[in-house]
Amino acid sequence: MPLSDEELERYARHIILHEIGGPGQMKLKRARVLIIGAGGLGAPLAMYLAAAGVGTLGLVDDDVVSLSNLQRQIVHATDRVGTPKVDSAEETLKRINPHVTVEKFAQRLTAGNAMEIISGFDLVADGCDNFATRFLVSDACYLAAKTLVSAAVGQFDGQIATFKPHERMADGTPYPSYRCLHEAAPAEGSVPTCEEAGIIGAITGIIGSIQAMEVIKEITGAGDSLAGSIFMYDALATRAYTARLNWNKRNPLSGESPTISDLSAHG
Repeated sequence: MPLSDEELERYARHIILHEIGGPGQMKLKRARVLIIGAGGLGAPLAMYLAAAGVGTLGLVDDDVVSLSNLQRQIVHATDRVGTPKVDSAEETLKRINPHVTVEKFAQRLTAGNAMEIISGFDLVADGCDNFATRFLVSDACYLAAKTLVSAAVGQFDGQIATFKPHERMADGTPYPSYRCLHEAAPAEGSVPTCEEAGIIGAITGIIGSIQAMEVIKEITGAGDSLAGSIFMYDALATRAYTARLNWNKRNPLSGESPTISDLSAHG
């Protein structure tokens, strides 16, 4: 379905970009992006993707809005405390862009539902706040052959990486997976949560916005993919840098002798 006159005006600043144009905007309109987590990262991520005209956004989150969320989770509002996050986020996204379809999954992603949910989307953007879910999402995306744009934040820092280990680089080597970066999750309790360690609200806005940019790039083909690299940002030092990630042929998911062929290990 072509862009309407209202959409042409709404996305005019995209359409005049050589790297996006009308064809790129149509790709955004047809795209189906699944966002894992409607919290600190998911908030700016979803808002910018909605504003950009991504046609369908899936939201996975089983939590409700709490007052302590509002310091960083800008997709929510004070009068929505106690409301399911997916419902609160949908209200904001529809106000930003009524052309966007929001598909809500008010549930925790598990080994039992991950493949079914993820398989219904073109690309996955992970903004969850725990390692167990990151590994589950990564494994499911590989098994479903879906590109994953993954982000994480700490107190004053954050990182983003794009993973598409189901594809190969120019030299024939597979792109690295999340398990090339971290082979296994750290011991439970060894890494403090933001509830325990604290987090500056603006860092989620910075990293979530860059994550949205990487999703847009993957959909439209603009610029260089972040696949095969990891972007890191240190807010206290005002420093950002990108490091190369290499395929680990011994990784258990996408290595030469993989031991992971389904999600049963995730319980």
